[in-house]
Amino acid sequence: MEKKFEGTVCNGFLMLFVTLALTLVSIVVAIYGITYLANDTNVTLGAVMLIGGIVLLVVSVIMMCGFLMLEPNEARVITWFGKYAGTFTETGYFWINPFYSVKKLSLRARNLDAEPIKVNDKVGNPVMIGLVLVWKLKDTYKAVFEVDSQTMAPVNQQEIGGASLKAIMQALENFVKVQSDAALRQVAGQYAYDDTDEKGTKELTLRDGGDEINQQLEQKLDERLALAGIEVVEARINYLAYAPEIAAVMLRRQQASAIITAREKIVEGAVSMVKMALDKLSNENIVELDDDKKAAMVSNLLVVLCGDDSAQPVVNTGTLNH
Repeated sequence: MEKKFEGTVCNGFLMLFVTLALTLVSIVVAIYGITYLANDTNVTLGAVMLIGGIVLLVVSVIMMCGFLMLEPNEARVITWFGKYAGTFTETGYFWINPFYSVKKLSLRARNLDAEPIKVNDKVGNPVMIGLVLVWKLKDTYKAVFEVDSQTMAPVNQQEIGGASLKAIMQALENFVKVQSDAALRQVAGQYAYDDTDEKGTKELTLRDGGDEINQQLEQKLDERLALAGIEVVEARINYLAYAPEIAAVMLRRQQASAIITAREKIVEGAVSMVKMALDKLSNENIVELDDDKKAAMVSNLLVVLCGDDSAQPVVNTGTLNH
């Protein structure tokens, strides 16, 4: 598990001054040693000063390797000869023991816009579905030591002591992409693209699932990405369509369903209007119609109200038989 780095941390600017001063002192001491040796005035002292100056110069060079600078939302995973020593996240310029190994990580949010993939929905129809994912690192220990981000990084981006920040984050992005595809396939396979139940029982579908589908997708992604210490900020389906090979057929099916629904509404309204007309004629004693006349009137009104074309009026100059 991730823990805070408990080692000695010094102010970077103070240690920079100390290192530069030590470097200057080592150079001066070495020059005096060379001078004593050249003049043969004090060979022993000259040799000691020269060796001491070289040692101080080597120490100052080693000390220069201990500086690190952190910007907001950055972290350093620190190890001591292979043993995890902690994670350092304070912002600023610091100096630590240069014999620590340091790996740089970014804690900033990252965005993944996954290309649509072809999956089979609950009823077996091939659909194209894509997602957009916002994620960031939450546990740096898992990100570095639970996922093989070192060997997964491109060879040309590896540095001495491990992979670079860009290489490690690219390896994590690849891990997120693969797991996102797997989670998307799992969620999409549990639901139908659209409601195909003709019995009227409404089931949750990919097309109208909305927030509930997205919540399930986030849950599956959290379960898969927790291994790498990654937190899912948001995950949403941003593309959904039938696969090209069945898109035309499904479009005709949707059009037919829409026409049937519209016809049902038209017939329902027409019957209501015919009933209202007959009741009004009867209640106000405008005209009395026998069953045959009522049937003819109902037929004519339904043809007029339900027909696609405009009605052609016919003037009847005959008389009504009572």
